[in-house]
Amino acid sequence: MTARTATGHTAADEALGAIVLAGGRASRMGGAAKPQLVVHGRTLLGAAVDAALDAGAKPVTVVGPMLDPALEVDWVREDPPFGGPAAGVVAALREWAASGIAPGWTLLVGADLPRVTDAVARLSADRGLLPADADGVCLGDAGSRPQWLIGMYRTRSLQDAASALADDGRDAAVRELMADLAITVVRAPDLTDDIDTWDDARRFGASEP
Repeated sequence: MTARTATGHTAADEALGAIVLAGGRASRMGGAAKPQLVVHGRTLLGAAVDAALDAGAKPVTVVGPMLDPALEVDWVREDPPFGGPAAGVVAALREWAASGIAPGWTLLVGADLPRVTDAVARLSADRGLLPADADGVCLGDAGSRPQWLIGMYRTRSLQDAASALADDGRDAAVRELMADLAITVVRAPDLTDDIDTWDDARRFGASEP
């Protein structure tokens, strides 16, 4: 018999996996290995992985080149590389499906968030408040614009949306992936800043390893 929670959900329904996107070109930073920037003694990538693990995510899949072999994660790369974040999500979901991995929820974050620990904690708290028909939750910036790469989504909803993208999501915007999903946006401008430029890096005290 399948164990169910008080809400009637199975453990698999509530299980969390994580996809960390770390394969961008960082063109505004001269191609620097942005996920390897160090903030408060931890690389941005390492902090994102730790935040996912602290939230109970399993597996944690990093989409990008193998920047840190010491991390206890699965590594995936979209084919061809640099196909954009939507293509990265598609590649990770395909790898999960091929491996028989099916967590009920997916944490999706970029590896350029200096406040990723607090952002993931906020998402974890907000997920428990979602209505039953919601496809997920993401944080929003000061203008309440959704920051799709700081969110938790029902994996089945993501898979269905991914299957509808042309060319495996290559060069597609993440908003195209999310366009038909019912996503709750939580305004949290203090948690959504990312590092896109060297000015951003200096603002957060980020340094190269």
